[in-house]
Amino acid sequence: QVQLVESGGGLVQAGGSLSLSCAASGSIFSVNAMGWYRQAPGTKRELVARVNRNGRTTIGDSVKGRLTIFMDNGKNTVYLRMSSLNPEDTALYICNADGLLGTAWLDVWGEGTQVSVSS
Repeated sequence: QVQLVESGGGLVQAGGSLSLSCAASGSIFSVNAMGWYRQAPGTKRELVARVNRNGRTTIGDSVKGRLTIFMDNGKNTVYLRMSSLNPEDTALYICNADGLLGTAWLDVWGEGTQVSVSS
């Protein structure tokens, strides 16, 4: 069993920044990649950013230039920092991880953490 423990988020003023972290815990899990997605009410889930264990990143178009993401392989934890927030960044931010648990490929989702940006 693999669980994702998310932290960070909350209420942020426009122009401010936020930090999110997500740790994969539980059974022995060989992480391939971790990242964050977000979903606002009435919209599709979209990629925020993703990083693999080799450090290769994929950044969502709507946040390019405003964030950094990296993964601590030893801790199976991904860290994200996003700046210059605006009200359009308000959403439920959901952590994702994929990798091998034994011989089984898993794609795991967290419960999400709410980020609200006030104007």
